[in-house]
Amino acid sequence: MARRRVGLWLVGGYGGVATTITLGLATMARGLNDRTGLVTELLDFRGLPLPEPGDFVVGGHDIRRTSFEASAREFRENSGVFEPSWLEACRDELAAASARVRPAPRLGLSRAVARLADWPDAPECRTAREAVDLIAADLAAFAESESVDHLIVLNVASTEPPFSLDATHERWKSLEPRLGDPGAVALPSSSLYALAAIEAGHTYINFTPSLGASIPALLERAGSTGSLLAGKDGKTGETLMKTVLAPMFAHRNLRVQSWVGHNIFGNRDGVVLDDPTSKSSKVETKDRVVAQILGYKPSSLVTIEYIPDMGDWKTAWDHIHFQGFLGTKMTLQFTWQGCDSLLAAPLAIDLARLADVEKRRGARGPMPHLACFFKSPEGVEENDFFKQFDALLAHCRHIKES
Repeated sequence: MARRRVGLWLVGGYGGVATTITLGLATMARGLNDRTGLVTELLDFRGLPLPEPGDFVVGGHDIRRTSFEASAREFRENSGVFEPSWLEACRDELAAASARVRPAPRLGLSRAVARLADWPDAPECRTAREAVDLIAADLAAFAESESVDHLIVLNVASTEPPFSLDATHERWKSLEPRLGDPGAVALPSSSLYALAAIEAGHTYINFTPSLGASIPALLERAGSTGSLLAGKDGKTGETLMKTVLAPMFAHRNLRVQSWVGHNIFGNRDGVVLDDPTSKSSKVETKDRVVAQILGYKPSSLVTIEYIPDMGDWKTAWDHIHFQGFLGTKMTLQFTWQGCDSLLAAPLAIDLARLADVEKRRGARGPMPHLACFFKSPEGVEENDFFKQFDALLAHCRHIKES
């Protein structure tokens, strides 16, 4: 019996997270690595019809003309990750995936991202509708040529600046005419991909802080096509720690007076986040979770600084000043150091595996049970990691019992 084929279309295909996903799936399929870091390998998820690493077929869009092998070798040189033996053993898989990567339309790119573009054949589009149709054509060709049973569009591209919505973004009937207007900046790049996926009934997962499908008109459109949606902004490091530690202060009735976090890292996402407008999107999602969990807003500061020599390694230092019994002032500090893409990639694979379970069940629309994977989960106000994870486990128990 033929295995189910799950198409994984990576927006930002040659970036660090996408490269780690592609190589990680290949090494696991070959048995070269265990599955440490995959949440879906915990005992609680046994019995779910999860796709195996070898069931995924990878393609994508990028603005840079390179290859997965070249990206992985660059990653190894700059960040000291990936064994050379893995790259040699998985050369064929990396080459096959590279052949499925298409040049991304340049419409809707932020200034910081556009500076990185170097694919001469990238299509030029005058309108959002042209860009969406080009993306949709690439998705359709990929699904047909690879005999894909379920196509997941996963946004792991660089962070976009905030995008202002207006009244036309509230309803599909008001947004749709603007898509064909050459003078309108109707949607940012992340939302062009979201719309292309939604209109074809594919799954869209936004692992970035960018807008993506978080627009009322696109959510309305998804309701008519049956797309599955999840996002946004993967919770991998410092913010994960915030959503773990903040409940402790709340449950012990210790009042947090200030929470300061400093983040330094390299890689191309760092280059993009060095642009103040792009940085503001990331800072906003990292900053809001503490106030939501505590029920009040302490003084806070979040900084993100680009340090080129760090490569994909990220260091976050947090200083928490809190008040205890009899007004006593105390302090907690922690340092988080991790390889950014290797923290993100397994979570992205988890999301794809769990989304495929929902697709097989015939589910539609947002997937709020996946909130524990995101800084700004769609349709969920709860940011306490433990409550979010309990909701995921409860959902999985329901699946297994039904």
